[in-house]
Amino acid sequence: MKPMTVRAIQYLIGSVFLILGGWCLLLPQSVIDLTIQPEFHSQDYIVTFMVACFGAQAVLFGIIAFTATFTRRTFLALGLALIPFLVFNYYFYIVVPVLSFVGLIDLVGNLTMLGLCYLGYRKAPA
Repeated sequence: MKPMTVRAIQYLIGSVFLILGGWCLLLPQSVIDLTIQPEFHSQDYIVTFMVACFGAQAVLFGIIAFTATFTRRTFLALGLALIPFLVFNYYFYIVVPVLSFVGLIDLVGNLTMLGLCYLGYRKAPA
């Protein structure tokens, strides 16, 4: 099996952003219905709008991940930037259970990207 390149690692990171962000951007109501506990649902359009905006930002970064050149510093910075998202996942699933079990797909994505950042940091030239 061929070893994974730094470029392949950053493409995998970008793919997580594009897939989950694209879902939020294109089907925001589906994201709300499946990932948020029913008692936290809102009929206010601003909620759907905000989920779509969140998705647009994720898609934007996914595109950047596919077009930029990641360095060790990039992988380190992104890995560190993911930590607050892990805290968010914990808080809104365990402490204040806003997220449904399906909502943990965000946690899976964040942990996947964190692991990829570790691999990319180790593999990228110093």
